Amino acid sequence: MPIVLLEKSMAEPVCSAGEVELDAHDRMADMEYTDEELRKKLTPEQYAVLRQKGTEAPFSGKLLNEDGDGMFKCAVCGTPLFSSDAKFDSGTGWPSFDQALPGAVKYIDDNAHGMHRTEVVCAQCGSHLGHVFNDGPTKTGMRYCLNSVCLEFGEGEKK
Repeated sequence: MPIVLLEKSMAEPVCSAGEVELDAHDRMADMEYTDEELRKKLTPEQYAVLRQKGTEAPFSGKLLNEDGDGMFKCAVCGTPLFSSDAKFDSGTGWPSFDQALPGAVKYIDDNAHGMHRTEVVCAQCGSHLGHVFNDGPTKTGMRYCLNSVCLEFGEGEKK
């Protein structure tokens, strides 16, 4: 499956002063796995997205149309990140959520590829999940646009 290295959006970045940001050192500080262990644990596509900030091709992810009741967790460390109650169809081709579980994710100011966005990473292990935008259609106004390969779904699980 191809990895797209650029996710486009016209939405404004949502990371502001006062929100938690991580640098590369911070991300690795919380990691429980070595790079070698991660390469064995993850598929090549998962590794490219979770550890190298790639993006899976739109409309290709196994969790895009997941509508069960449960919890979406980090594929690396298993930390619960999003409730199925927060999931919605954004039409973008990636699973979208309007809010993360409290303290589950951290935000990184992302100026890569000539645009300003806000990267979303797992607060526990620092793995790349996707980006968040302030153009969501729900009352939160947020659209967390995530890669399916970064997530595992626990049917019936609740935080």
